Amino acid sequence: MSVRRRGGGGMSARILFVTGTNTDVGKTIATAAVASAALRGGLRVAVLKPGQTGVAPGEPGDAAEVRRLAGELTVRELVRYPEPLAPDTAARRAGMPRLAPADVVAAVRELAAEHDLVLVEGAGGLLVRYDDEGRTLADQARAVLDAGLPAEVLLIASAGLGTLNIVALTAEALAARALPLAGVVVGAWPADPGLAERCNLADLPRSAGAPLLGALPERAGGAPDFAALALAALAPELGGTWDAEHFTRAHWPK
Repeated sequence: MSVRRRGGGGMSARILFVTGTNTDVGKTIATAAVASAALRGGLRVAVLKPGQTGVAPGEPGDAAEVRRLAGELTVRELVRYPEPLAPDTAARRAGMPRLAPADVVAAVRELAAEHDLVLVEGAGGLLVRYDDEGRTLADQARAVLDAGLPAEVLLIASAGLGTLNIVALTAEALAARALPLAGVVVGAWPADPGLAERCNLADLPRSAGAPLLGALPERAGGAPDFAALALAALAPELGGTWDAEHFTRAHWPK
């Protein structure tokens, strides 16, 4: 996994905003896999969860799950709302403050100063609302870029029918905001893929206009050796050994 060199031989962090085509597509597991591969490569890793919903105070959230799977890394959560809703709705119902893009920029800047990789895991999809002004994870990423930090977006997609349309829509939304899409990872590759899943391996990069960077197997979070699984399921661009061309060719329907 690459990091960028600062003047004088120092390094600057890679910043990846992790979003999904929907809820329950494997976004947290994918975040953990990228973190695990980076840790295995000797990088200092931080995971930021700007808005956690559906978790009570004191309960472990997504960031804690990433640390459980990936190992010792820095985790930070900015706001937490008790109901499992979009952050804006959850904040309104709980009477709690909403999250502004400036809050995310400040946290990312601080984490990037001390780490080689900062993973920012969103809630749901790219355009889920975080406040009453309609600002989204895309606005948070755009604010980080506007602050002079090198942010990219990693899209976690489902494997089956319907995913190509959502991937294409997400890619269009990113392009409209001049947000770079690093690539797509299949969040849960089925043990017995059907025709749609097999064909989607070739079609996902075309819909996204970006490379396919991995395919995590179903129930990856229960793997006895998650670190080894992460390396095998992610492309070299994300610190692993997975080969998209080989995987696609091996699963292409006869």
